[in-house]
This record gives sequence, C-alpha cells and structure tokens, in this order.
Amino acid sequence: MSEAMTPHVCKDPVMVPVAREPGTERHRVVIIGGGTAGISVAARLAHAGQKDVAVLEPSTHHYYQPLWTLVGAGEARVEDTIRDEAHYIPKGVTWIRDWAEEVDPIARVVSTRGGKRISYDFLVVAPGIQLDWGKVKGLREALEERPNVSSNYDVRYAPKTWEMIRGFQGGTALFTHPATPVKCAGAPQKIMYLAADHFRKRGILEASKVIFASAGKVIFGVKEFAAVLEQVVKRYGIDTSFQHDLVEVRGDRNEAVFKRALADGGTEEVVIPYGILHVCPPQSAPDFIKRSPLAWQDGGTKGWVKANKYTLQHPDYPEVFALGDASDLPTSRTGAAIRKQAPVLVENLLAVMAGRAPTAKYDGYASCPLTTGYGRLLLAEFDYDGKPTPSIPLIDTLKERHDMWLLKKYGLPKLYWQLMLRGRA
Repeated sequence: MSEAMTPHVCKDPVMVPVAREPGTERHRVVIIGGGTAGISVAARLAHAGQKDVAVLEPSTHHYYQPLWTLVGAGEARVEDTIRDEAHYIPKGVTWIRDWAEEVDPIARVVSTRGGKRISYDFLVVAPGIQLDWGKVKGLREALEERPNVSSNYDVRYAPKTWEMIRGFQGGTALFTHPATPVKCAGAPQKIMYLAADHFRKRGILEASKVIFASAGKVIFGVKEFAAVLEQVVKRYGIDTSFQHDLVEVRGDRNEAVFKRALADGGTEEVVIPYGILHVCPPQSAPDFIKRSPLAWQDGGTKGWVKANKYTLQHPDYPEVFALGDASDLPTSRTGAAIRKQAPVLVENLLAVMAGRAPTAKYDGYASCPLTTGYGRLLLAEFDYDGKPTPSIPLIDTLKERHDMWLLKKYGLPKLYWQLMLRGRA
C-alpha cells in the first residue's frame, strides 16, 4: 500500500491551462464514479460553491449495498435498496451517463466507451470495485442455473439467497471468501451467521454442517473483534477452513473446488460437496484503472489507484485524488470508510485548487457492522493501526448488541440516503 508522501501542491492551476482538442468536453473537476464515494464528493464540492463539477457514471440506479445482507436473510426488501441515480446528482453538477474507458493524466483527459473525451483540471477517481465472476470456473452458470448457489454481492441474487436459506433442510451449507481484496470484507460472514441462526431457530442446525472456506488466515484482521467472532463460530458449530481459495463450482455435481495453500508454499486441490453455496466473488479494480498510469503496475498493490494514505492525493499527478474501493488505501473497503475519506479529500482538493498544500488527514477509519444472528450485531470500528476506534460514546462495541442491529437495519440506511449522499455526514 502507498505510504505517506510529501504532499504535492499545484502551484497555480488557473495559470497553467491544459491544451484542449476541438470537441473535447471540459470541466474544472471530473469525478469518475457516481457511487457512494463519487456522489459524496460531488455533494461536498457543490456545498463548497464549486460550479463546474461533472460525475461520470453510467448507471441510472443507485444501490445501498450494505442492506443486501438483510435481503439475503429475509429481513429487508431488495426494492428498498434501490433509488434513481438522478435524485442524488447534486444540483448544478453535470451528470455524464457513460463508462470511463481510459485516463490520460498527462493530457488530463478521460475517454469514454461512448466516444467522448472529457478534459479536466482536477480529477477524483472513485469508480468502485469490479466483481470478477468469471475468474471462478462454472460460477456464472451455477448462479444462473442452480437454485442452491447464490451471492449477496449482486442485487439480482440477494433475494435468491433468502429462498435458498429458507428452503434448506439440512446438510452442508458452504460460504466462501476469496483471496482478493473485497468490498465489505465481513459480508461473507454476515450471511453465514444469519443462516446458521435461521437453521437454529428451525431446529435443523444439528443436522447441518456450516463451513466457512476462506482464502484468509484468520476470521477477522483486528484481534479484539476476532475474539468475539471466534465465540460466534463456536456457538453455531461452524467449521472454519482457512487458506481455501475457491477456483471452480461444479453446479451439476454440487461441488466446490478450492486451491488450498500448504505450509511448504505449495498448493493442493480440495473438493467440498455442498447442499447450498454462498459465494463472495474475486474482486479487483476496474480494467480501465488497471491499465492506467494512475495505478500501480507491480507489487502487492498492482492494479489499484495510487493515493497518499493520509491526504488521498495521487503521488505522481497532484491534480488527481482517489478514494473508495479502487484506491490502494490500506483499510477495509466499506461505505463507512468513504464517509470519513470524502470530507478529507474535498478539503485537500479545495486547498490544492487554491494553490495550497493539502493538510487534512484520513486516519484509516473503517467500520464493519457484523450481523452475528437475528437481532444481534458486532460493530467493528478500527483505524490504519488495527486499533478499535468506537465512535458512539458510552457504548461497548466489543460485544454483540441488539441496538447495533437496529442501527444497521433502520439508522444507517437513513444516514446514507438523507445525509451521506447529500454531503452532510
């Protein structure tokens, strides 16, 4: 991940114009991505009085994805997670409905799939993360053709997850987590705990084998919260199989194939039969980001957008900032992280636009509300150092709580739609 670097200052962005080709659309600030990060930044820039901001986003729908866990558990409706994108484009901000295809940071131009060339003075990179379903052999086919294979990582399949769970009569319930970084890394566990609790309530948990097959080495990266989750795993009798990376789904045979890491550095193939299968797909930065000069081209952060971990400014191109899931920031890819990143980015972007050094700092805050059963939730909040950073005074967040369940189900969606996307949270 990128380390702290000396802040860049664009000495006089107004006095150093960039050459524009005839027919090129031009904006003072271009934001790639109209998801959580892009809209939050656009709203804050609009509040700050910026008059020439454009958001490049192809989708006409905006999704509140954290609620898909509860959709998959029968506790929320999928239609309540969807809004019209147009409703959240801030007043005065230009919406370019197209896909980014290429970024040329030297010419300061973004090319789109529809053939547009959009030039910018300043660029905010927030395209989100790419779901690589095709990297698991047979997964697409199983999702489309088999009623016992699903994933809450797609709005089309979250309702299917609930049908799969409530129709389960016992046997093996398999839940996976890939080797790649993913958005909301706790999500593969959340639905597993809810499924196990549902099986318990129906009296079939003892006739079931719940398996968590994860490419990771531990249940959670912050030891204080891992200790709580280990007790949750024990309570449900879940079999944890770490360093198991899903590589194939044989839907016609109800088999999942894993590559298991061995102590000597080698690997072996492990086949696990299942009754139902919930998959978290491999994920990566969007392809146009991977081949962009904005991204790392080697090392452990290959493909992710470079960003100073504190200021969110690009180390090579001072007029570029990045946040959210496609960035190389060494923290969890969650909406809560973006909620803290957005105000820092905007403050620093405005400073650089005015010819000043960026001084605001993001401390790596992220939050993962882990549903551990119906009516129970562990609110894991932490920073770059992996230190718990509770944000609610006088509340012990190192234990499962019913009030935190209510916060996730009712409070956080309102915070998201009414405040965060409006640049007020």
